[in-house]
Amino acid sequence: MPVIPVSGSERFAQTGRPLDDADTFGELTLHTVGADAAERVDALTYEVIRHRLVAITDDMGEAVKRMSGSVVVTDCNDFGTGIMDETGDTVQVGLYNMQLGSALDMAVRWTLRNRSANPGIGPGDQFLLNDPWIGGGLHQNDVTVLAPLFHEGELFCWTSVVAHQVDLGGVSPGSWSVEGHDVFWESLPIPPVKIVEGRRLRSDIEDMYLRRSRVPKLVGLDLRAKIGANNVAHDRLTALIDTYGPGTVKAVMKKMMNDAETRLRAKLRDLPDGTWSAVAHQDGARAGDRGIHKIVVAMTKRDDRLLFDFTGTDPQVEGIINCTLAGLRGGILPIMLTMLCPDMSWSPGGILRCVDIVSEPGTINNCTFPAGIGKGSVNSAWATQNAVSETVAAMLGTHPELSRSAMSVCSGTFDLALLAGVDQRGNGFATMLCDSMAGGLGARTDGDGVDTGGENCIPMGRIADVEINEFSFPMLYLWRREEADSGGPGRWRGGVGASSCFIPYDSPAGGVHLVVSANGKSVPQAPGLSGGYPAATQWDVLIRGSSVREQLAGGRIPQSLPELGGTPDTLPPHLETDLDAGDVYFTHWQGGGGIGDPLHREPDRVAADVRGGKVSPRAAREVYGVALTPERTADPAATEALRRRLRYERAGLTPPAGTEGTSA
Repeated sequence: MPVIPVSGSERFAQTGRPLDDADTFGELTLHTVGADAAERVDALTYEVIRHRLVAITDDMGEAVKRMSGSVVVTDCNDFGTGIMDETGDTVQVGLYNMQLGSALDMAVRWTLRNRSANPGIGPGDQFLLNDPWIGGGLHQNDVTVLAPLFHEGELFCWTSVVAHQVDLGGVSPGSWSVEGHDVFWESLPIPPVKIVEGRRLRSDIEDMYLRRSRVPKLVGLDLRAKIGANNVAHDRLTALIDTYGPGTVKAVMKKMMNDAETRLRAKLRDLPDGTWSAVAHQDGARAGDRGIHKIVVAMTKRDDRLLFDFTGTDPQVEGIINCTLAGLRGGILPIMLTMLCPDMSWSPGGILRCVDIVSEPGTINNCTFPAGIGKGSVNSAWATQNAVSETVAAMLGTHPELSRSAMSVCSGTFDLALLAGVDQRGNGFATMLCDSMAGGLGARTDGDGVDTGGENCIPMGRIADVEINEFSFPMLYLWRREEADSGGPGRWRGGVGASSCFIPYDSPAGGVHLVVSANGKSVPQAPGLSGGYPAATQWDVLIRGSSVREQLAGGRIPQSLPELGGTPDTLPPHLETDLDAGDVYFTHWQGGGGIGDPLHREPDRVAADVRGGKVSPRAAREVYGVALTPERTADPAATEALRRRLRYERAGLTPPAGTEGTSA
């Protein structure tokens, strides 16, 4: 995939360039097959082995979840698995966090170029890294373990597991240093180091890695989970090779990528040529910053290729929201997979052959060292994804059949709430709450978005049960529920988001430490399409000195913010503070964008949304132009008169006589 090289040290600059004859690997021998091997595989053998490779990525995911102790992994699926060929091209990724599968090839190629001679790559080795300039993950909390698989002395392929770690050091708990100016405020990146040598865990490297964490036992358990998942994959792959032979299995790997490329090119040729543009905004690069930072993309489709041109994107900033080239790719691949490739193998090694990228080094989604990148995964990478989603959906909207795969932007940002302190068992803890993983999905061209349906970049994403969070951490929920009007209005409504409200509970320290990092509070980040409205903005409130505990002691559970008492404070995008025993934290995350003019939505659908708590009566009248009866059904005559007047007003015209009295 041609990409403009990033600047900086050549040793750590990652261009995305595939390996070629100029690359040398010491005494390492790669297992290869001829260029025509893929075409010689019979159809039945191909399907059997292809499905087995897909199943192996699922097996890896199940292995990680069974061995991990982190709620982020076990209950929220914030991790990724992948199989790469001998040179790093990604053959298959699991149905977990698609962003994390976007840069595995970068990591493998860097490791081959820089570790083959010293310290060497051998059977039973595994490499740990969390350097987003090299690949593997999008920010330092995404820790990757790469494992080369050898067959008869030749490097046959690679497997990889990458997962979010709840704390790897840095100024703030959870490694989310909201006041940071550059990478040195954060957990420092680790280039690939040999964590397992000859199937034996290196305690010196493990000690170096865990020493920086506030929760080393938990991070150490996750490390073993990743190593174990790679071992599971190697057992399954070795059995597959023993059954069908290395040449046949490798030929199927190549054919999977070739088929994905061929099918995507055919789909692109069926779409009209053109250029579609979008701009995504982020508010606040760090605590105290009130700036607005933009990402610009122009996607051009010519014949069977896509060009994503990010020229005009803002320069990298002092703060935590920048992302590297890995993050930029992470903003493209999930949209490619979910919108353009839902009916084909998810083989990024073939899909990305159809993509070119133009990006200026030193911008917020292609930053250079030492820019702050601690939140790049869910800031600049996420905003890149939003912009790419708009352009791909607009392109698909030109085709009568393929338009059914298009959708508006899903939940426009990830609402981070991180808790740390002493848990109810007297142990130190730090955790990222993943409630906002249940964002609203964008509207489709033939239906509403899924309410609290998740994130389109994590097909198998989920949120922990309230009881799991309360059991694991010193917190007590007052509610977690869907919120009316959070989804973008439209002919088809965006899926609604939700809110959580909780208090510190049962900690020996009384309260907990709170880190908030949630953009999209001044600028909507889930825009609509074709006249559809954006989803609501992010909204977080900290209530100091509430009366909640007194109400609970009296047998009453408050159900709304005004009932909580105390002093409410609407929070900025980034904040680090303490949540005391008498305080309450409320967070309201985003839904998905709408599609089409909301005045075209059937009145009966709007009325049903009101009865279902998806739309408020006020929004039904003022946004959708639907007049409701006392029974909350649509009044056809009053609705028609109201909509006629609203159409004139929204066009900047004076309503004709006879409609002035219909108040909105």
